[in-house]
Amino acid sequence: MPGLSIAAARRLVESGAVRVDGRPARKGARLAAGQVVEVDDEALAARRPGVAPDPDVALDVLYSDDTLVAIAKPAGLPSHPLAGKLTGTAASGLAARFPECAAASPDPREGGLVHRLDTATSGVLVAARSAGAWPALRAALGAPDAEKTYLAEVAGAPPATGVADQPIGRVGRRGDRVRVGGGRRPLAARTAWEVLERRGDRTLLRVHLGAGRAHQVRAHLAAAGFPIVGDPKYGGAEAPELHLHAASVRFRHPVSGEPILIAAPPPAWAIIAP
Repeated sequence: MPGLSIAAARRLVESGAVRVDGRPARKGARLAAGQVVEVDDEALAARRPGVAPDPDVALDVLYSDDTLVAIAKPAGLPSHPLAGKLTGTAASGLAARFPECAAASPDPREGGLVHRLDTATSGVLVAARSAGAWPALRAALGAPDAEKTYLAEVAGAPPATGVADQPIGRVGRRGDRVRVGGGRRPLAARTAWEVLERRGDRTLLRVHLGAGRAHQVRAHLAAAGFPIVGDPKYGGAEAPELHLHAASVRFRHPVSGEPILIAAPPPAWAIIAP
């Protein structure tokens, strides 16, 4: 299943939709060479209900065509439900306005989303409009020439430019935190930043990364000594909201191959003073 995320793969195993040599797979089981892994589409559909369309979720559509749709997710809105047919998520809003998105992703709860943002993070969120487009779009966003740009307000005075490139791995029983330079199955990651505005004991940064890892910007900046405002999980000061915004994504359109740039307007805290 090209482009399937690790989280979505885990959910497939937990749902009973994955079989090894014809038998249900157990979480944590190790595979041997030559074993056959299959995904039971009927079992998946029966055990993992799809996202529930929610017309009450207001969508700010940034871009749409026959292949994809991109929205500006506000801070506080979950990307997709974590269990059952929950409403009040970006995925359920997409399913209401673009019904074809509901059947586009391998995990039906994701409503066609090809990536996700933490609930507290605002900004550009991209979804596929068909099952055929989903793997190609996910691959496009993870290609070497793709780039995601964030705005982040951090504590301290980082240098004018900087790069963090330590690998990132999951920690904790539920894997809801990450550790820079360690953790489970650490993956390569690179985060580059540049200073946009110094604000006393805080600094506004523009941050660049490629494919992206879970909590990458938050963890890398905190490890460098500059935690994001409103991110106590990684050492940041308490604030009404997380000062992290997915400002833009740049990638090649999976059908035309042409470069495409999608940007979301910045929140109030990210606007540079005149």
